[in-house]
Amino acid sequence: MHTGETRWVADFHAGGRDVLEKCYRDHYRGVVLTIARFLSGADAETVAHEVFYRLLSNPKLRENFQGGNFDAWLSQVASNSARDYLRRYRREKPELSDSAPSESDPHGAAEEVDAKMTIERFKRECLPAEMTGLFDARFLRQLTQRQAAEELGMPRSTLVYQEERIRTLLRSFVLQESS
Repeated sequence: MHTGETRWVADFHAGGRDVLEKCYRDHYRGVVLTIARFLSGADAETVAHEVFYRLLSNPKLRENFQGGNFDAWLSQVASNSARDYLRRYRREKPELSDSAPSESDPHGAAEEVDAKMTIERFKRECLPAEMTGLFDARFLRQLTQRQAAEELGMPRSTLVYQEERIRTLLRSFVLQESS
């Protein structure tokens, strides 16, 4: 290693702001392209951000790079992260929904109608119009966050934030209904 590269590696290990910022700017696209071999859409974006978050926050990860071809090292980190993400995804179990009320059960049918009317009232009175699509995707059709983010064309982090906002609105609405 020559002196300039040695200095860069030392600054990288130390978590130097300028080095890490340049690393992100110079290598983000390559990381996304590497991850895209395994994942697409919101998942690829999520993993790419996780890779750079880990570089920012984990000195031990940065210390694993000892010089040489930084692109190859970072590509390996990105590939491993994508594989880990896929393993976690495969272990996820979809939530089982309660069985629908039987049509021969008049109370179940009446409760279902009441529930639908309550949902429509919540959407009309409390839910901001720009969140209707997310509400339908996640709460009514029960898509996973991954599926909903891809369908709605939004980053998963934005979806999570808006979903929490909807939950807060819904909680307030239900509490008002019960009082």
